[in-house]
Amino acid sequence: MNQTIAAIVPMRHSSERVPGKNYRNFAGKPLFHRIVDTLLDCPMITEIIIDTDSPIIIEQARYHFPTVTILERPDHLRAGTVPMNDVLLNICDQIEADFYLQTHSTNPLLSAKTIELGLKQFLHQYPMYDSLFGVTRLQTRLWDQLARAINHNPAILLRTQDLPPTYMENSCMYLFTKETLRRKHNRIGDRPFMYEIPDIEAQDIDVELNFKVAEFLFTQLHPETSLKFEVQSSEL
Repeated sequence: MNQTIAAIVPMRHSSERVPGKNYRNFAGKPLFHRIVDTLLDCPMITEIIIDTDSPIIIEQARYHFPTVTILERPDHLRAGTVPMNDVLLNICDQIEADFYLQTHSTNPLLSAKTIELGLKQFLHQYPMYDSLFGVTRLQTRLWDQLARAINHNPAILLRTQDLPPTYMENSCMYLFTKETLRRKHNRIGDRPFMYEIPDIEAQDIDVELNFKVAEFLFTQLHPETSLKFEVQSSEL
């Protein structure tokens, strides 16, 4: 039996550190178009949902992505201080699916191939794992705020590639059920599957430098966009 998977892309109109980043030009297209294009290339995803308070995103999405479901975020969930889990619960109460995949417009290098592989690996092992979240492998010497070694013995200077790996939650991809989200008020369940995402795809746009680096990497990975981007930039 095929499982229904609803992909959610939540986006606010305002952004404090990178103003208007969700709809800002990114290598020739508004940033949020990149992740929606990627999700549309994922055959396992049965529905794509944009949740937003932005009139710009709503207008563009209706024109460019007519098959995508658009939910206008209610007033009481629009503040930047509102936990994302509350936003997701509101979405899940309106859209029925077996599983919900959440990603962000700020992960424009995440590929359809990586998303599909993660979905397949998770579903093959479900219900041994009850949720999935994307991680980035770290093999570097980590310390806490009191200068205590976390993942290494300072008296034994191992090469970094020989250190046991640690993993950073990279916010690129979450997969969960409504039951898990409602019961735990969290996207991550009791038995999560940590899905390792390639470093170059795990770029997250949080500050201006991230935007510039991600845009450069995108044009290197997708050279067909470079000329179009250069032409559009020269016209600005």
